[in-house]
Amino acid sequence: MARVGVIGAGCSGITAIKNLLQAGVTDIVCYEKSNEIGGNWVYREANEHSSVYETTHLISSKYLSAYLDFPMPDDYPDYPSHRQVLAYFQRYAQHFGVEKYIQFNTAVTKVEKIAGERWRVTTDKGDVTEFDALMIANGHHWNPRMPTYAGKFAGEFTHSHHYKKAAPYRDKRVLVIGAGNSGCDVAVEVSRIADRCDLSMRRGYYIIPKFLFGKPTDTFNGIITKLPDFLAAPARRLGLYMQVGNYADYGLQIPDYPLLKSHPVANSELLYFIRHGKIKPRVDVARFEGNTVHFTDGSSADYDTVVAATGYHISFPFLDKSIVDFDDADRIPLWLRCFHANHKTLFFIGLVQPQGCIWPLADYQSKLVANLVAGRWSLPDNLPQLAERDSDHIGKQFMATKRHAIEVHYHPFVKELTKAMPKNAPEWR
Repeated sequence: MARVGVIGAGCSGITAIKNLLQAGVTDIVCYEKSNEIGGNWVYREANEHSSVYETTHLISSKYLSAYLDFPMPDDYPDYPSHRQVLAYFQRYAQHFGVEKYIQFNTAVTKVEKIAGERWRVTTDKGDVTEFDALMIANGHHWNPRMPTYAGKFAGEFTHSHHYKKAAPYRDKRVLVIGAGNSGCDVAVEVSRIADRCDLSMRRGYYIIPKFLFGKPTDTFNGIITKLPDFLAAPARRLGLYMQVGNYADYGLQIPDYPLLKSHPVANSELLYFIRHGKIKPRVDVARFEGNTVHFTDGSSADYDTVVAATGYHISFPFLDKSIVDFDDADRIPLWLRCFHANHKTLFFIGLVQPQGCIWPLADYQSKLVANLVAGRWSLPDNLPQLAERDSDHIGKQFMATKRHAIEVHYHPFVKELTKAMPKNAPEWR
């Protein structure tokens, strides 16, 4: 039987183990550098661990965030807190018996490709193990990407990766750079206690409330996706306009691209805080000068702290760059965001940025890999072409930014994954 290695025991790693077991593969070793499962969802204030912040809740609803055969509890709210999410992961791991396959407090330091499409893994404890297949599930929200500007900022210049709670920003003048979900969350939280909080955006963004017509927005969108495209697009625009109105009325730039061309921002509080004067929208930063930040529209303001919510590098420090180098890639040619054309026993689980939740998609990916390892399924002969086709599709569907190199539309991507699934894939018994 094949021996399979799994790197990371976060949300993607635990479902990788579960699906291997479901397929009958039991020779598994999972490496987790921390002392528990959960990855980013284990809240810790210490910065050596990449984690959620104190007030984090899901931005996708529990209905579309659950693993395929393990629903979230009925008494969970529509958008569970990080503590509830971690408890859900723990119950999942316990229910499917995955923890005994995990080596905790063990970091992978080196991965080498050896003869026969196999892999040699070295850990920080000096252990060396060879595997027939390797599933990489260490996540892509841990190596912060810092922006560069002319000049130098004299105050504190940090990344949202290091943000844990609002308390350190009390009575400070704060600028948040970046209007992704993290940037908007940080701005809202900080604005409650800061002397002033501004939010710098390079362009117009679609700020979408977490509820539309009384339903979680992603479930509402799930209904809309059943319509033909020529009806779905105007229905989304109309529904959003009825809830939000004109972004210009908030002092925001109006997006000059279609609604689903960029990763949307799910936040019900940001627009409220802007209209109450707690957050001031700003355009892109031009340069720093001491504590003064100059913006591209000619305006300027003084700040004590700048928080850059500017995304992450996609990094695998244990892999030689001759094997895989996605660090600054504008396109990442993986079929189904999982399968590499040149390394057919190396699999990426959860390396996807959906307009929805990663976990069920990682579940589908793991199911495919597990059935491949178990011999119930084979990779297509035209894998290189499929990998390039997928990247071409992403390039057409989304804005040409590094942030969107692994972006997918949730519901169409689920259809692609289920279409590839072998008919004889076993269910959990």
